[in-house]
Amino acid sequence: MKFEGTAAYVATDDLKLAVNAAIALQRPLLVKGEPGTGKTLLAEQLAEALGTRLITWHIKSTTKAHQGLYEYDAVSRLRDSQLGVDKVHDVRNYIKKGKLWEAFEADQRVVLLIDEIDKADIEFPNDLLQELDRMEFFVYETGETVKAAQRPIIVITSNNEKELPDAFLRRCFFHYIAFPDRDTLQRIVDVHFPSIRQELVQEALEIFFDIRKVPGLKKKPSTSELVDWLKLLMADQIGEAVLRERDPTKAIPPLAGALVKNEQDVMLLERLAFMSRRAGR
Repeated sequence: MKFEGTAAYVATDDLKLAVNAAIALQRPLLVKGEPGTGKTLLAEQLAEALGTRLITWHIKSTTKAHQGLYEYDAVSRLRDSQLGVDKVHDVRNYIKKGKLWEAFEADQRVVLLIDEIDKADIEFPNDLLQELDRMEFFVYETGETVKAAQRPIIVITSNNEKELPDAFLRRCFFHYIAFPDRDTLQRIVDVHFPSIRQELVQEALEIFFDIRKVPGLKKKPSTSELVDWLKLLMADQIGEAVLRERDPTKAIPPLAGALVKNEQDVMLLERLAFMSRRAGR
């Protein structure tokens, strides 16, 4: 199995090397990077490239590790026993399989995405160490051991909201998706908009990188936000001339709500524009 990117996903050489190394080592691939740089999309496109199924486990702040294995509904079983329901005699009727169980019992090798692991409690990664290492876990209610029929390809994403434990990091192959350079962004845009006017792309990229270079910006615009912005520019038929000839003393470019996502950054850009107007007098 070799990942070479797909028609819908531009993968750098470093990223392709990391994915294939993780597959060869049979270790989870831990992917970090700015939000919007394609970490989740990587798992989706990896599954497509390998012709296999993607199983996604979206992590929330309340998610517990055991939920990825299974959940036992003791309350429902107690209620059914009081009501005399027949299914109460088989405990399996009250066990809900988690995403790891689903991946372990799949009849083909699947891609398992554990998305935004850093959202969970700090103990969450440690609680999965044994299961990810041995590719098996024990179900206490039934006394059975669930083993992976075929070891899944595991992709774990993190936005760096909190540090992950060393013991967990040791078991992963790590890759940081650096923000794309201009040439890579051009290729990404071409994938999404093959018929877009290149003059519009060039002017849009100039403004995009200018915004990213503003010191003190709380949330820099990402790759996905650039794609959204270009889509809006095309939908509203805003051409490259409007971008090229816009007043540099204005606060933000047209439809910049796709790029600037909080009031602090809007105020920062407006303040810089005010200073530019003062300097130009």
